[in-house]
Amino acid sequence: MLDNLSLLIQAPLLNIQLLLDGLLIGAIFALAAYGLALVWGVMNVKNLAQGDFVIMGGYIATSFADYGIHPFLALPAAIVLMFGFGWLCYVSIIRRVIGRDIFVSLLATFGLALVLQQALNLIFGSDVQTADAGFQTRFFFGGQVTVADTKFIALVLAGVLAACVVLFMKRSRMGKAIRATAQDARAARVLGVNTDRVYAFTFALNSAICGAAGVLVAMIWVIQPYYGIVHSIRSFIIVVLAGLGNLPGVIFGALFLGSAEQFSAFVFGAEFQVAAVVCILVLVLIYRQIQSARHRQVVK
Repeated sequence: MLDNLSLLIQAPLLNIQLLLDGLLIGAIFALAAYGLALVWGVMNVKNLAQGDFVIMGGYIATSFADYGIHPFLALPAAIVLMFGFGWLCYVSIIRRVIGRDIFVSLLATFGLALVLQQALNLIFGSDVQTADAGFQTRFFFGGQVTVADTKFIALVLAGVLAACVVLFMKRSRMGKAIRATAQDARAARVLGVNTDRVYAFTFALNSAICGAAGVLVAMIWVIQPYYGIVHSIRSFIIVVLAGLGNLPGVIFGALFLGSAEQFSAFVFGAEFQVAAVVCILVLVLIYRQIQSARHRQVVK
């Protein structure tokens, strides 16, 4: 560990490399986290299957690649298929836990996550897979800093998708209904908003966002049926750190988490990268608890 830290000091360009990788990857984290923030803020449902939706989108990309179709073309297919899947999940499971105790939604979505993991394992096997986009890697500073075209394109696509979602939420009728329901569901119903339809659309939209993020993940990393829990933890950390309805905070939190992961993986080793994510979650929860205690003291 000390050798790796000294290497970071002696090789400044290595810090740039790790920071770039973290920022490029963090943009994808922001997509899944924003979907979780939507479901959490509108429906008060903590979706523990969030990461498994991401992995499902990744397998759609690998399936396209297996048939000789460029994985980028899987993006619209993943959005449509995962939207329909999310709507089905809402009708069959999520509708029954809205308005109930928080532990009911946690148990329901945790059970959904287990079912999805086993189903993906049976269909695709337990081996890690990736969707090769076939793009080049660009070298800077004499080859000491590299930027994969796949990561840069994924960053651009993640930005475009996020912008589309924000415009949809601000300009469309359904987007306004979602925001109204998030503020006060009872008042929205009085004003004629079909909140059940809004909830279904919100959960389906979250699934579609996760599917798009999964396609980008499959082209950058490897996917495996049981990797979803890590993506769920990442999304949870970002949302807790940023707060509900805070899109700039979600973006900043995602970029911070991506960078923190890259540096911790280099310093402590790749095998401790997931452990670093969990440690960050614990620190965020402690920070939030301290902030909450201070707020209660001010109120008193």
